[in-house]
Amino acid sequence: MSGEQGGSTGGRGPEAGAVALSSRLTIPEVVAVARGGARVEPFAGAARERVEASRATVLEALARPGERIYGITTGYGSLAGTRIAPRDAARLSWNLILKCAAGLGPPLPADWVRGMLLARANSLARGASGVRPVIIDTLIAMLNRGVTPVVPGKGSLGASGDLAPLAHMAAVATSGVGEDADPFSGEAWFEGCRTDGATAMAAAGIARPALEAKEGLALTNGTAMMVAGAALQLHDARMLLLHAELAAALSFEGLLACSAALDPALHEANNQPGQVATAARLRALLAGSGLVDSDPDRVQDAYSLRCTPQVLGPVHDMVAFLSGRVEAALNAVSDNPLVFPAAGSAPGAVVSGGNFHGAGPALWLDTLGIAMADVASLSDRRVFRMLTPELSWGLPAMLVAEPGLHGGLMSLQYTGAALVSDNKTLAHPDSVDSIPTSANQEDHVSMGANAARHGREILDNTRAVLAIELLSAAQAVHLRPGGDERLGAGTRAVYEAVRACVSPVVADRSLAADVERLEVAIEDGRLERAAAAALGDLWPPAPR
Repeated sequence: MSGEQGGSTGGRGPEAGAVALSSRLTIPEVVAVARGGARVEPFAGAARERVEASRATVLEALARPGERIYGITTGYGSLAGTRIAPRDAARLSWNLILKCAAGLGPPLPADWVRGMLLARANSLARGASGVRPVIIDTLIAMLNRGVTPVVPGKGSLGASGDLAPLAHMAAVATSGVGEDADPFSGEAWFEGCRTDGATAMAAAGIARPALEAKEGLALTNGTAMMVAGAALQLHDARMLLLHAELAAALSFEGLLACSAALDPALHEANNQPGQVATAARLRALLAGSGLVDSDPDRVQDAYSLRCTPQVLGPVHDMVAFLSGRVEAALNAVSDNPLVFPAAGSAPGAVVSGGNFHGAGPALWLDTLGIAMADVASLSDRRVFRMLTPELSWGLPAMLVAEPGLHGGLMSLQYTGAALVSDNKTLAHPDSVDSIPTSANQEDHVSMGANAARHGREILDNTRAVLAIELLSAAQAVHLRPGGDERLGAGTRAVYEAVRACVSPVVADRSLAADVERLEVAIEDGRLERAAAAALGDLWPPAPR
């Protein structure tokens, strides 16, 4: 659903507000800049001084005769043994951008690219990458003035950093040096128009600084694509989980489920905080219901109802854990080599290592994708029960009053099943794969960028599956005698919000637009806000 090109910052996320580069950049702040149009404050103060000191250390090392410094006076990757004359260090930086701008495939969504710009600027601002402050100033200006590079989505190995995506970003932000410099400037969106990067930057009034020694490497040799993608996905996952609970509660109503499975003592006994919290929210949504527990012969329900807290709760716990890891990565230096200015009696140093490696982000993104695929799978099973007379406790086949003449929601469940199956393929862990590159110098890579792309698709599929469940559950309630009058306070608010988007299915019609409207309602949070308004303090605050 999200991310469409055209330079838009997207429709989800907080309202605009100033965000500063810092050692405490948060996921909500990334969302605010990437989607909400929040401005990034000017880069100044002690952080700017650290960056200047780091740059001075690079120049000092460059001036030492015979100094061999990876990526500054040597080639890259398997060419690290090749000496580069100091006078060619600036051209070496630009050549890296040219050779790495080899990405292919559909462009990344605009919000993801804006997140990349912010993540890379924040990493460089830590003062260990050896760039001039103007490089960071330029990235900030692009965010504030709405220049969004066109970044192909495929081509990063997730090790040696996200080289290809970041090179396409850097080609817009910077330029080569001298009369012989290649004029390549990539492409960018600006004010709704896609054009070459140089034109977009000129139209926005932003100068493209010519790269100097080390700066091409600093812009590309990091995990910004993976980490920015993970930050946005974690924000979306939390919102989807809350909507999964809304959908599940409405399905509880439509299927006349037993509330005993939500007993607080039962969940406290399992000692899992996410499970306890999910059960509590379901109880709050269902409080006052005349539909749940209305069948005196029902002893227990199928797993897709009874075990909802045990499935969704651990995903909440995983999202909380992964959010901590990703926020740490947002505030890290994922570069190589790192530049440490002189401190006290310790001389300045340029240290080569592997902080660019995306093993961590790859594992985090794989884990999130697997977890959210399970959320969609559980949702689809509840939909299937509601459409199947043998399982639905009295609902008509396919959730339509005249089944046979009308197929009702039959084909909609087909769509949901196809999306759930797609998720299973997409959730195959990319982090278990590695293909050696660069003459075996880069002999173990993370493939985390693929995990990031696949994770975003999983979330989009899951959003659609939850929309299908909301539509199906509302239809089930509609078909129960007096159903909408017998709902709990929370589920009634959700039902009414669904009904504001889609009407009951009386006869066959195309339901694609109905699902799309509910997807938008999930994205913009109106269903969650309806539940929050009805339940007050019993419902958690929306992410900000």
